Amino acid sequence: MQDVFVHPSSYVDEGCVIGAGTKIWHFSHVMSGCKIGEQCNIGQNVVISPDVELGRNCKIQNNVSVYTGVRCEDDVFLGPSMVFTNVVNPRAAVSRKDEYRPTLLKRGASVGANATIVCGHTLGEYCLIGAGSVVTKDVPAYALMAGNPARRIGWVSEHGEKLQFDAAGMATCPATGDKYRLRDGVVEKL
Repeated sequence: MQDVFVHPSSYVDEGCVIGAGTKIWHFSHVMSGCKIGEQCNIGQNVVISPDVELGRNCKIQNNVSVYTGVRCEDDVFLGPSMVFTNVVNPRAAVSRKDEYRPTLLKRGASVGANATIVCGHTLGEYCLIGAGSVVTKDVPAYALMAGNPARRIGWVSEHGEKLQFDAAGMATCPATGDKYRLRDGVVEKL
C-alpha cells in the first residue's frame, strides 16, 4: 500500500487492496477483503465492511457505513451521513448474513447527505440522489431523484447540471456544452 495515507486513528485490516493516492481520514475502519481504487478519499468515521469494492476516485464523506454487498464504480460520491442497507427485513435475533442483497452504484453516481439506499438496487451512471431521499428501486442513468420514496424529478448532465430537454428530446449541459438525447425514457450523452 505505497502512496496511501491512513490517519493514525484509523484501522485497515489485513487483506485489503488500496490504490495509490487514496486517503483514509480520522476514526475510519476498512475491513478485510476490500478493494479500493486509486485516488479515493475516505472521510472521518467511515466504515467499509468486508469485501466492498470501490472504483477509482470515489469520495466518501464523513459518517458513512458502506456495507458488504455494495460496489461503487469509478467517480462515485457518497454524501455525509448517507446510509446503505444490506438486508430488507433485519432482526437482531435472526442472522441474515446469507441474505445480503447487492447494491451497485455505476460510474459517476452521486448520493446526497442523509439519503438512504435500500439494498438490492442499481444506481445508474451519473445519477444524482437528492439529500434526504430514500431510494427503493433502480435509478436510471442521469436521473435526478428526490423524496421519500425517491422519484425522478428531472435529468442531470455528467457535470451535475439540470438538463432541459426540448421537444425533439435534445438538451445541452449549461456548464460544459455537452449534448444529450432523451428517447423512450433513456438519456444518452452524444
